[in-house]
Amino acid sequence: MSIIYSFIAFAARLDKGGIRLLRIAISVILIWIGALKFVPYEAEGITPFVANSPFMRFFYQHPDEYGQHRNKEGEVVPANITWHHANNSYGYSYGLGLLLMGMGTLLLLNRANPLFGATGAVLTIIMGVGTLSFLVTTPETWVPDLGGEHHGFPYLSAAGRLVLKDLIMLAGAVVLLADSAKAVLRRSSAGG
Repeated sequence: MSIIYSFIAFAARLDKGGIRLLRIAISVILIWIGALKFVPYEAEGITPFVANSPFMRFFYQHPDEYGQHRNKEGEVVPANITWHHANNSYGYSYGLGLLLMGMGTLLLLNRANPLFGATGAVLTIIMGVGTLSFLVTTPETWVPDLGGEHHGFPYLSAAGRLVLKDLIMLAGAVVLLADSAKAVLRRSSAGG
């Protein structure tokens, strides 16, 4: 019993290190995926999500035409690439990439100033809600009816499984926001 109790006592002290690890993990994900937004396959890969979103589709010139111009990851079809340039697929993706990398950087700057961390967490929460909305707005998040018995809700496609994982990011961002807010309040009470 003492070994189990010792482990539980050890585990009970992991919260601060766990929050730091969570902050680093979310930052790495945001910065890495943000950097990938500058690569054509990633910019092209997000077109179904953006084109079907009532909140984002206005960034594209021709959102309803994306299905005719989809490239597989790594595929080079010059006509599709030309269309993505005209559609603003790449421009939108570059802007999103900068935003994601900025969010990850803000989270990492929490130690310098917890207001930076809080801002990064709030933006990550907003991103999480926006990304999860794709489950409602993007048909590609569900297995299509191609003759199999398992299609539509609740059968997530690869795109849907990718989107659903943002639920973890959203929950983690709430924890980071609380941690940053506590640090802001501690600094405020110590200084005044």
